[in-house]
Amino acid sequence: MIEGLVSGQLAGTAEMRAGKNETQYAVAKVRVDTVGGENILVNVIAFSTEACKALLALDDGDVLTMAGNLTPKVWTDKQGNTKPVMDMVATNVLTVYHISRKRAETCLSSGPHTVA
Repeated sequence: MIEGLVSGQLAGTAEMRAGKNETQYAVAKVRVDTVGGENILVNVIAFSTEACKALLALDDGDVLTMAGNLTPKVWTDKQGNTKPVMDMVATNVLTVYHISRKRAETCLSSGPHTVA
């Protein structure tokens, strides 16, 4: 198993689904830029309530960072071209909204700050 941290842009919108035992989970696709200027598609599934909420709050093209288990795979298109792809079970999802909220909470809870 590979534990990874992936940053990219949401491709489309996330969807909430229900499993056989009424287990709720979210699925999404994330485009990740590579050094060579190409994209890798990451198929994401999230089971934790917080990760699901974070994915569902985003729109197509929004930037996010996810942590979780990665599985590298190869996808073959209709023309027979192979492309890398990854599957991720996201345990944490971080967006710009989360960063702003955490900063506000930190400033409020720690009292006034002085800069030296």
